[in-house]
Parts: sequence; C-alpha cells; structure tokens
Amino acid sequence: MTDILIRNVDSKTLKRLKERAKENRRSLQAELSSILVDAAGTEKMDMKTFVESVARIRASLAGRKQTTDSVDLIREARGR
Repeated sequence: MTDILIRNVDSKTLKRLKERAKENRRSLQAELSSILVDAAGTEKMDMKTFVESVARIRASLAGRKQTTDSVDLIREARGR
C-alpha cells in the first residue's frame, strides 16, 4: 500500500474527522481510508444509464396526479 500525506488540514476539519472516526469506532487512519475508498469507488453514470434511470422513474410515477400548485395539494388534504 502507498502512503498519502495531506498538508494544511483545517483544525475544525480534523476535529470533525476525529469525531467521525470515534462515532464509527475506528482510528483516524481507518476512517480516512474508508472515506477515500467510498469516494474512489463512486462511478460516474454514463448518459445511456442516466436516461434509462429517468425512464424507469417516470414509468413508476405514471398515472399519478401531477400538480405544480401547492394550493391544490392543501385543498386535497383538507378534503375540499
């Protein structure tokens, strides 16, 4: 494994990272490693996958009443 050195970390940021490590019952090094693994593991979605995801969401919402006016929602909730 390779080492990484991060310089000039703000004291508030370091404090929060230490708190987060403690909450997760990890050392600071283990917490930082977990954060980096999660961030590096995030894959970008290509356009085709994005369009397919949008189509699935739209299909799941098909038939639902769509409104852009909150007044309609309030009236419906009040039974008017």
